[in-house]
Amino acid sequence: MVRINFVTIFPGFFEAALSVSIPARARAAGLVEYRAVDLRAYTTDRHRTVDDIPYGGGAGMVMKPEPFFRAVEAVRTGGPVLLLSARGRIFSQEDARRYAVEPELTLLCGHYKDVDERVARYLATEEVSLGDFVLSGGEPAALCVADAVVRLLPGALGDHESASTDSHYDAPLLGAPSWTRPPEYRGHRVPDVLLSGDHARIEAFRAEEAGRLTRERRPELWKRREVGEGS
Repeated sequence: MVRINFVTIFPGFFEAALSVSIPARARAAGLVEYRAVDLRAYTTDRHRTVDDIPYGGGAGMVMKPEPFFRAVEAVRTGGPVLLLSARGRIFSQEDARRYAVEPELTLLCGHYKDVDERVARYLATEEVSLGDFVLSGGEPAALCVADAVVRLLPGALGDHESASTDSHYDAPLLGAPSWTRPPEYRGHRVPDVLLSGDHARIEAFRAEEAGRLTRERRPELWKRREVGEGS
């Protein structure tokens, strides 16, 4: 079982999302334990202050280091500590697979303008981002990371093949598009090959489509694939 700690000033943010679908089923099956850690519980002043003005001036408030260090030291027993940050490297499926075999994962959720750099340098083991955009806080990003990890836990999905054919699962490749019933809708037909029953042709079609989409939409991934195959 893996334990996922969310260190946050909004512990209630996670309740609804973790109570439905795969995250909920994984918890019910004893595959994962979630713990929302209230950062304000690790402050020492009567106002439960978690932020202060930035040294050197500038707009916005910066989250203080002390509550983060105290919270993590109080609840964490091991495993990676991730700071969700727009400055971090891009989170990937490879990361999700790596975290899924850890006994514990701790996610630090920033807010306001920034988090004190000492948290990033001396508390977090990694600093990760979902992409080149800025959220109002680390909570939505932490949920995305947790979901990506939990669905890879053995038994979390009814059919592991469902995960193994996802985009980014194994190779730097997007997944092939999917169709379901009805075979025709508003004049748009499902490709004939998918209705043929010829599994070899179907697999070849899906591989071709995955390659086409990757080349068109994520050429940098296709280049990585070509480099890997040529090495």
